Amino acid sequence: MISALACVDQEARIADQVTIGPFTTIHKNVVIGENTSIGSNVVIMEGARIGKNCQIFSGAVIAAIPQDLKFAGEDTTVVIGDHTIIREYVTISRGTKDKYVTQIGSGCLLMAYVHIAHDCIIGNDCIFSNAVQMGGHVMVDDCVTIGGTAAIHQFVRIGKYAMIGGGSLVRKDIPPYIKSAREPMRYCGVNSIGLRRKGIKNEKINMIQKIYRYIFQKNMSYTAAIHYVSLHTPVSEERDEIINFIKNSERGILKNNGLL
Repeated sequence: MISALACVDQEARIADQVTIGPFTTIHKNVVIGENTSIGSNVVIMEGARIGKNCQIFSGAVIAAIPQDLKFAGEDTTVVIGDHTIIREYVTISRGTKDKYVTQIGSGCLLMAYVHIAHDCIIGNDCIFSNAVQMGGHVMVDDCVTIGGTAAIHQFVRIGKYAMIGGGSLVRKDIPPYIKSAREPMRYCGVNSIGLRRKGIKNEKINMIQKIYRYIFQKNMSYTAAIHYVSLHTPVSEERDEIINFIKNSERGILKNNGLL
């Protein structure tokens, strides 16, 4: 299952049924879970922790040292969950002393040429289309979809079930459950199709749409809108997720459709 033309360090821990293609290099201090498939010309460097049933395609570089001049050689890792697919020429950097880890969840799809910088924390079931470029310290919650060639500024947070249009420049936090696109980035409605695909009922989607109408379309400041939503909408997991996300945003959230 390991090509004779691959270079695998004796200290790497390779589980059963792992496939490693020719001209791939596996460094020491690497852990690879069962049934993971690694293509040709892949480089997996020190600190990589790769789960079970993953697929890593040709040219990917996993756990390279961070592209951060403050990095001083600290012992850091990249952790990749089970059933994640990493396509051609994806690059994922190790963490720095900020978090000591760059983490990719389970069930994710990173398409060709995606870059995930140091200290990013990516949730489960996320899809990043071709050439998404992500700066350091970004946090992405579960079930987020990002269109091709989007660029994500460092320290941005993206809420669960959000969808970001291709080619977007993401400088502000993106609240959960919404679609966003255009330049500069704008709120483009609730990600209702994505929510339905994940089994979210229409009544919850309608409630989310109502909340975001107050936040983005009622000519109120975000502070006033959040206060109104807290007082006048029923308590639910989704409502509290939206309120807490916006209240805790450090970079501020994206703009609305231009009504404010």
